[in-house]
Amino acid sequence: MDNATRVPDSADLTFFTLFMRTLTFTIANQKGGVGKTTTAVNLAAALAEKKISTLLIDLDPQANATSALGVEKKEGLSLYGPLRGEGKASDMVVATAYTNLELIPSEEDLAAAEIEIAQSENYLDKLRAVLQPLKDAGTHRVIIIDCPPSMGMLSMNSLAAADYLLIALQCEYLALEGLGQIMRNVERIREAGVNRTLELGGVVMTMFDIRTNLARQVVEEVRKHLPEKPFDTVIPRTVRLSEAPSFGKTIFAYDPLSPGATAYRNLAKEVIARFKLKESA
Repeated sequence: MDNATRVPDSADLTFFTLFMRTLTFTIANQKGGVGKTTTAVNLAAALAEKKISTLLIDLDPQANATSALGVEKKEGLSLYGPLRGEGKASDMVVATAYTNLELIPSEEDLAAAEIEIAQSENYLDKLRAVLQPLKDAGTHRVIIIDCPPSMGMLSMNSLAAADYLLIALQCEYLALEGLGQIMRNVERIREAGVNRTLELGGVVMTMFDIRTNLARQVVEEVRKHLPEKPFDTVIPRTVRLSEAPSFGKTIFAYDPLSPGATAYRNLAKEVIARFKLKESA
């Protein structure tokens, strides 16, 4: 039997499974208004545009990522039930208007999970257990979790469930203080043995205003303290990026030739290269 028709043996299949495993990214920042959801939605859409099967999970009770993709918020269609042991995460997956991009929406009831999870055993493992069957199924190459703008139970669970943390960081000095807080939480997750393999996958500098020296200084400061972690692409502060969610569209559907669309496409290229995602296309 020649190589073209050889049936893969168990070693081949094991290697293939490991090589093509689903990667989970959580995009977090305890500060609101830093472009976190904008980054989650448009990075997910840009990866999908590159034919990488992507699942976006809206873990924020405000459901902004759900709205930004033009998906209607419905009661009972979020991870609230599965986190309580009712139903499966796979039952909550819905299609979007974009090829290769699916969504687990959010709803207001998810806010109750913050309190309920804290009162349960193994409270930091809830989301990981809920998502594991999805990861094992291998339907998606990438899972992106959009967290609430806080370091509560939902965000901490997302860190426990993720392979990599991506930080969306606004180009202002106060954001640097928040960066330190996020990194301390990552260390706590590791040291507690909850997720020893969690890594900082990268820092996305958002709301960059080319007209100000301050924005450039902040980018330089982050690159100095976290070398190789910030992505080369910086996301500009543009009105079009702010407008797109109100129309239930990604920036690529709303204004595909805008600087914001170009930036997120470039960011996706960096993510693909950094985490070797091309093989899934």
